[in-house]
Amino acid sequence: MIILSLPSPAQSLLPPSSKTLNPSRQNIIPSSDSLKNPLKNRLIRQLDVGHLRHAISTLDLMTLQNAPPDLTAYSILLKSCIRFRNFQLGKLVHRKLIQSRLELDSVVLNTLISLYSKCGDTETARSIFEGMGNRRDLVSWSAMVSCFANNSMELQAIWTFLDMLELGFYPNEYCFTAVIRACSNAKYSWIGEIIYGSTLKTGYFGADVCVGCELIDMFAKSSGDLGSAYKVFEKMPERNLVTWTLMITRFAQLGCARDAIDLFVDMELSGYAPDQFTYSSVLSACTELGLLALGKQLHSRVIHFGLALDVCVGCSLVNMYAKCTADGLVDDSRKTFDRMPAHNVMSWTAIITAYVQSGECDKEAIELFCRMISGQIQPNQFSFSSALKACGNLSDPYIGEQVYGYAMKLGLASVNCVGNSLISMYAKSGRMEDARKAFDILFEKNLISYNAIVDGYAKNMESEESFLLFNEIADTGIGINAFTFASLLSGAASIGAMSKGEQIHGRLLKEGFESNQCICNALISMYSRCGNIEAAFQVFYQMEDRNVISWTSMITGFAKHGFAARALEMFREMLETGTKPNEITFVAVLSACSHVGMISEGRKLFNSMYDVHGIVPRMEHYTCMVDLLGRSGLLIEAMEFINSMPFMADALVWRTLLGACRVHGNTELGKHAAEMILEQEPDDPAAYILLSNLHALAGQWRDVAKIRKSMKERNLIKEAGYSWIEVENMVHRFHVGDTSHPQAREIYRELDQLAAKIKEMGYIPDTDFVLHDVEEEQKEQFLFQHSEKIAVAYGIISTTPLKPIRIFKNLRVCGDCHTAMKYISMATGREIVVRDSNRFHHMKNGECSCKDYW
Repeated sequence: MIILSLPSPAQSLLPPSSKTLNPSRQNIIPSSDSLKNPLKNRLIRQLDVGHLRHAISTLDLMTLQNAPPDLTAYSILLKSCIRFRNFQLGKLVHRKLIQSRLELDSVVLNTLISLYSKCGDTETARSIFEGMGNRRDLVSWSAMVSCFANNSMELQAIWTFLDMLELGFYPNEYCFTAVIRACSNAKYSWIGEIIYGSTLKTGYFGADVCVGCELIDMFAKSSGDLGSAYKVFEKMPERNLVTWTLMITRFAQLGCARDAIDLFVDMELSGYAPDQFTYSSVLSACTELGLLALGKQLHSRVIHFGLALDVCVGCSLVNMYAKCTADGLVDDSRKTFDRMPAHNVMSWTAIITAYVQSGECDKEAIELFCRMISGQIQPNQFSFSSALKACGNLSDPYIGEQVYGYAMKLGLASVNCVGNSLISMYAKSGRMEDARKAFDILFEKNLISYNAIVDGYAKNMESEESFLLFNEIADTGIGINAFTFASLLSGAASIGAMSKGEQIHGRLLKEGFESNQCICNALISMYSRCGNIEAAFQVFYQMEDRNVISWTSMITGFAKHGFAARALEMFREMLETGTKPNEITFVAVLSACSHVGMISEGRKLFNSMYDVHGIVPRMEHYTCMVDLLGRSGLLIEAMEFINSMPFMADALVWRTLLGACRVHGNTELGKHAAEMILEQEPDDPAAYILLSNLHALAGQWRDVAKIRKSMKERNLIKEAGYSWIEVENMVHRFHVGDTSHPQAREIYRELDQLAAKIKEMGYIPDTDFVLHDVEEEQKEQFLFQHSEKIAVAYGIISTTPLKPIRIFKNLRVCGDCHTAMKYISMATGREIVVRDSNRFHHMKNGECSCKDYW
């Protein structure tokens, strides 16, 4: 057990000559005799202007002219090497000093300890210190404590401090500052608090602002205890600009942005003029709170005071404009970046990150990264991390691998943030095998690493792997955060594994995350996407703190389930609470209108986006309107709407129109839509398939054959349709005509019985949905081999009658299957819930929630 027993002066709080010189700044004033040496004078002049190599040459010349340099010359030269951070030259001076055979005094030895400390060579510094013997003074001890503290050897720093006390040395402000720095972590903060008491008792707390600054940092860094940090700040009898800026910075960094801004105002009222570091921190606080107007005022001030060209201020401004601009554009960030007279790795990384975070400028981010490295600026780990994120967003692993190769060359590939971004890049590109390899080779995995791979598996429909990794995280003792649970819930939602989702829900309740806003939003999405909209609403209803994501998730859920009235009612409630809708909210409400054909309501909402809410409609909003008009059969009006768009329609808009043309049998307009898709995306198989289906419905089999031949020549493959169902915690997947399931015989037996029952009830197979030129009887056989019918039959034989049968399909549900399942729900008395690529269908007693409008 460590026991601190600090000496306490009897008469005065401060010992005699308390202002001991800083070990790194101990000055040696040359004697008048030494200054008579012209070479020595030249050496000093060269050092004053930073010409270290010329000074080394002068040192050699002194030796050659039989006027060998004395300890003073060596000491001055060593201090200059430290001041200009040229540690290699400092080591060269040390070697020359050894060759000189001069007897070293404590001043030179202390300087050498400082030199090796600053270049990270703690062993040499320790060796020099231990070799000093009785020549060690307070400066030596302070230098050694500082050496350990600055090189992440906190325990050695504390033990050295204790050894010093036992030998009777009285610590000065520099020694206190160093040992407090060693205690600035969770493990040793309790020792720091004892030392804090000692600084108060001895008077050093009030004697030097550096001690107070280190104490503020200790409380902030060790446990995020800003309350105690601020108490230290308030107790300080003397504060300077550094003290104010430090407290503002720690508030901004640790989630107390509002306090940072308030303290900035207090600082100005106290008469202190902010510098570039103060402005950088308070701009970061504005970014955190989304206070763009205040940020712009501060921008004006830094221009007025001539600080806008500073790199730190410039980086903060770039970040602020990127994150606070409502429309997500980065124009102001780019203008700020372009006006900076010089760029370093920080400014380049700031603008690259801004482009990545904007969500739509990943190509530009990669171009900027290439410009940075071509301009001889060496990227750091954060530059590589942002560049890899951009590659992931573009699903471009080829460029990502080149970026990672460069990171390997610079020795940064093993840094966590680079490795984690590589995992995410592969995952977003659908290459989970490579993502797993990147995860496995990480030398030191943290929670972000696990979250990246878990999220990757969840988004790539490999949820079982993500659930296995969840147990591994628990075993490592790393701990689980809200993002981990959100990723697992997303994984359960992606495959419709509601029982898994319910298990995760139970686990997060035990972990105390039940009131976490992010988790609640993920639960709403999970239950909604798994088909249990009422459970989703229950989570939403019980939330104490809702944000725009909470409201939007619930509106989206009601829209996808076909409950448009409830979705629009929820939207109105959201506005009444004062929650401002975002772009995604309007996608949800417009989709709700589209699913039930509420044309006039949809138009009103679309027009209100900019007129009422100041949101500029994007491509996805125009797509929703084309879908709304197209589903309603207003194909010509939909075409006119596309022509009136303020920008060129993308492939998704035309694909939406083509889908509507297929439903309503408009072959000519469908051909035009397909041509527009293929003009933009010539290798899109979906366009060929939709056009082929359109011709097939019209009985134009020659045109169907031509399209299929064209697809074969281009090596385009249609996405295989499949359906799945979760039974007893296991997901069972079925393809068309699938016989691979262990219970295949029972499934098809049940299917035959169901077919007979529903035919008796009036079901007539709609062979128009068999898009092959074969006989009617064969078409009927094909219809009963569709994957969704097989999944329903399996659900009937393997689940209890009281439970709804929840089916999931990766493509749009077949029209004949939709009709058949309505009959099956009536024949069996079972509720059937189907989720396809567009929406949910709740079938009960022969009726569907979509009212056959889908």
